[in-house]
Amino acid sequence: MNDSSQANSHRWRFFRAGGLDQARFETADDFRNLEHLDQKLWVALSCPVKGLELDEKTLALIDADKDGRVRAPEIIQAVQWAEDHLKDLNNLKDGSDTLPLAQINDQTNSGKLILASARQILKNLGKPDAQSISLAEAEDTAKIFAQTKFNGDGIIPVESTGDAALQAVINDILSTLGGETDRSGKPGINQSKVDEFFAQLTAYNDWAAQAETNASAVTPLGANTAAAVEAFQAVRARVDDYFARCRLAAYDSRALSAVNRKEEEYLAIAAKDMTVQAQELNGFPLARIEPNQPLPLQAGLNPAWVSAVSALRQRVVIPLLGGDRNSLTGVEWEQICAKLAPYLAWNAAKPATAVEKLGGKRIREILGTQAKAALSKLIDQDKALEPEATSIMQVEKLIRFYRDLHRLANNFVNFSDFYSKDRLAVFQAGTLYLDARACELCVRVDDPAKHAALGGLAKTYLAYCDCTRPSGEKMTIAAAFTDGDADNLMVGRNGLFYDRKGRDWDATITKIIENPISIRQAFWSPYKKLVRLIEEQVAKRAAAAEAGVDTKLTSAATAAATVDKTKPAPKKIDVGTVAALGVAFGAIGTAFAALAGYAVGILKLPFWQVCLALVGLMLIISGPAMLIAWLKLRQRNLGPILDANGWAVNGRVKINVPFGRSLTSIARLPAGAQPALDDPFGQSPSVWPQFLAIIVAIAFVYSFLNSHGWIHQWSGGKWGNPKSTQTIELGNLLKLPPADTKASTP
Repeated sequence: MNDSSQANSHRWRFFRAGGLDQARFETADDFRNLEHLDQKLWVALSCPVKGLELDEKTLALIDADKDGRVRAPEIIQAVQWAEDHLKDLNNLKDGSDTLPLAQINDQTNSGKLILASARQILKNLGKPDAQSISLAEAEDTAKIFAQTKFNGDGIIPVESTGDAALQAVINDILSTLGGETDRSGKPGINQSKVDEFFAQLTAYNDWAAQAETNASAVTPLGANTAAAVEAFQAVRARVDDYFARCRLAAYDSRALSAVNRKEEEYLAIAAKDMTVQAQELNGFPLARIEPNQPLPLQAGLNPAWVSAVSALRQRVVIPLLGGDRNSLTGVEWEQICAKLAPYLAWNAAKPATAVEKLGGKRIREILGTQAKAALSKLIDQDKALEPEATSIMQVEKLIRFYRDLHRLANNFVNFSDFYSKDRLAVFQAGTLYLDARACELCVRVDDPAKHAALGGLAKTYLAYCDCTRPSGEKMTIAAAFTDGDADNLMVGRNGLFYDRKGRDWDATITKIIENPISIRQAFWSPYKKLVRLIEEQVAKRAAAAEAGVDTKLTSAATAAATVDKTKPAPKKIDVGTVAALGVAFGAIGTAFAALAGYAVGILKLPFWQVCLALVGLMLIISGPAMLIAWLKLRQRNLGPILDANGWAVNGRVKINVPFGRSLTSIARLPAGAQPALDDPFGQSPSVWPQFLAIIVAIAFVYSFLNSHGWIHQWSGGKWGNPKSTQTIELGNLLKLPPADTKASTP
């Protein structure tokens, strides 16, 4: 961090806006000496990489530690890097995305390399004589590297070699393991893909070789072993179950009825429509259980397992045991299991690889060549060009800094774009049109609840809106209303939001943080609250009266239904109730006496003083609200709104009343427009308000002049009253008259 105490001969120029002194960026020296500017004078010290109206890729290049935030030291480093590679920083203020080659500093080794890379890019694009390079040209890597075999990214596409055999191996890798995207935009492979591919080839080949080395044990039936094992596995569990039941029946004859299914189970199946492959039979034994009984392979089998047992007989039993066998003993079954066990163990050890689909022949063919070494050599050749390719990428970085650094400084070190009349700051997401107003201070918000916790400290009226587009895109904004009033702003109101690209979004208010918008609104707020209170009370009274009428009607109906019953005895008058009513009437009388005293006192004043008294009364009522609004409007601050979005705002960026009016524009007819004077559905304008206002004004002036005797003096005594020598004190006239204690005593 740099402090202002450091020796620095640069003379900074400042401008004042929002209550802050902010450094100007107008010359190359301003940028060159940025590191010496006291960071206490920076308006912001950090900002997020995402969510701003500044190219996110530029901010990502400045974000050296890749933490998603740009800090003051990183901006200083970016300016220093730009100074090392540009001849004149004065041109940064142009904000152009086209960089003249003559502006690249070729006095340094890195500058020479970037200049050479820029020329190479233009040459690859078919523009060898061009004297400038644009950002679109520099970032179009697909075209830049389209005609080159190697581009320094360590990825080689099929076109990197002319050897048909190597091309076939590359295609095999791409088809089994997938690929990476080369800078040319083509699919290719890198060293990790090569190593993984050949590791899988080796593992699969070693596994397959085990069967060839010990063929008599692993594949006792040769090429038919796999089919035999498939038939064996299909019935293995059922055959094991059969012989286990037979052994149990031999152990104890009482178990015989249990190991065979009960008659009730057969009856349940017989009651249904059956097929040979009925699912209900699958769980039944393969054949009837008898002590030490061989398994029949043809007759007497469970109908659901006939085909599976037949396949076992043809593919396993006869080839392994020999002869035309119609049954299988438990000992013979154990012999079959033992002969197929090596194959099962070998097959279970089969490695899970993606290269299996190539087939054993192709796998052995690839392993028999030097393809791995050849591919690694091609990748090394590609990596050898990494410095040159990186330099080509540095061209894009230099163009981005050339275009964006000045704008970033005016939205970070100072907020000149925010206080400008013709530019928007990078944090302003667009304009919200709602309630006949256009709000330009709108910021993107990821978490409205979290943002509102800090945004409320801005002392600004904020409306959080959910914005959607027909395409399904969604976002949330916080819009600041800094002019007008809040009478028609409420959750659920809809508006239209235009982003910085000019796209329109449907906007709906979902949350409001209320703060004063203007002094005028604060002046009328007590009276509006009073009107709302009266309306609410009237509505409550009306509802209560309606409920009372319903109750009376119900009571009347009940009384009519019970008219023949004995009437209840009338209630006696409660003395305490009479006393309480007397106290209440006395208090009401006192209040009316006080009001009458005030009225009499005011009526003793001249008319012009009555007017002033009424104005004073209105100020007394509205004064507190206006004072609070004035204090909050003075405290209105942009900082918390941005801090809630991840900024680190360093100063108190105020939004005063005049500036607030520029951020929220109210609907007005355009200049030269001719308004219509007739409204077929409007109410007829009354002349009485204007007439009464004129009468009151005339009466006020006449009363004022008459009370000072000027009319009498000017008319030579014909009109008016002479100047009175008596004075009437307003305070004395407004004192309460003495209360008649006797009258108020119950």
